[in-house]
Amino acid sequence: VTEMADKKCRQAIHRLVKQHPGAFVVVTGCYAQLKPGDVAKIDGVDVVLGAEQKGELLQYLGDLQKHEKGEAITTTTKDIRSFSPSCSRGDRTRFFLKVQDGCDYFCSYCTIPFARGRSRNGTIASMVEQARQAAAEGGKEIVLTGVNIGDFGKTTGESFLDLVKALDRVEGIARYRISSIEPNLLTEEVLAYCAESRAFMPHFHIPLQSGSDEVLKLMRRRYTTNFFAEKISRVKELMPDAFIGVDVIVGTRGETEECFEEAFEFIRSLDVSQLHVFSYSERPGTMALKIEHSVSPEEKHRRSQRLLELSDAKWEAFYRRYIGTEAEVLLERSRTEGVMHGFTANYIRVELPVEGNLDNQIVRVRLGDFNVGRSALRATLL
Repeated sequence: VTEMADKKCRQAIHRLVKQHPGAFVVVTGCYAQLKPGDVAKIDGVDVVLGAEQKGELLQYLGDLQKHEKGEAITTTTKDIRSFSPSCSRGDRTRFFLKVQDGCDYFCSYCTIPFARGRSRNGTIASMVEQARQAAAEGGKEIVLTGVNIGDFGKTTGESFLDLVKALDRVEGIARYRISSIEPNLLTEEVLAYCAESRAFMPHFHIPLQSGSDEVLKLMRRRYTTNFFAEKISRVKELMPDAFIGVDVIVGTRGETEECFEEAFEFIRSLDVSQLHVFSYSERPGTMALKIEHSVSPEEKHRRSQRLLELSDAKWEAFYRRYIGTEAEVLLERSRTEGVMHGFTANYIRVELPVEGNLDNQIVRVRLGDFNVGRSALRATLL
């Protein structure tokens, strides 16, 4: 979505080439799919594989020893159809289960459909099996991930609600979290089930992108601010303690000063816990480039800072609401001896002194005030 992602990819490639002189370098993934020519020109890159060619690396191995450095082999395809299953363990305690890939939405500012292809998914049965395997490996928490996870079921005739119900029955997994889900796909049925479920946490990440109806229309989003506000209200009605993170893009083409002020006031009125703020980046091939009004980099930065300050205020207010209450926390190993961190069901980060190893254990605590770094609430074991 952003130029920053491209920049980080280029930096990573340069760094690895420098760290491993003479190594055979293969670049694959979204950046390689979108800009294979640019990647191939980077010194030290030998092979550029598109999003669908990751599994084809083996077929090149016989030719690799014959390949002379200097000109990269490039192979990409525009027809991205397959779904590659993935359930990986993070560097802490939770697993990440990819339930869906690709996107059919084609928002005017976004290149993800070109990088990841159309919406597709594996079967519910395969997802359940991966969740069971995670439980067998000691996992207690799973985050459901994907590009547009609420669209689950397009290729199998199933639904996201069916998936949620099936995963909730997997023994051994105590917690599920739903990663970013479109507001129009976070249905009443899904919300009602999560509110009463055994293991789905009161924690949602819902992209808004703009609080201006005029800008939402230019973005080709599939909802209005009124719809979004009603969705947030419904989440809070069913799950009053829910943590709600919201994505916002500032400085898109067409976002006049009046549109931004309207958006700012709308976002300030929402009962959400945190904002994830991104500055708009020009992306080649997107419909947004046809919109005339553009925003200067300096103005993008100013608007971004205002929203980040609003986010900090909302985050602190949400945390303060729970000081003095009791909660269950899934603990994670820490680099600091004698201290462990973890998250409550509604995603409040907690810090507490611990003797011994309680990594990956769910404990009951009393929440205190903010820690020294103001990144978490201090807590005591009960």
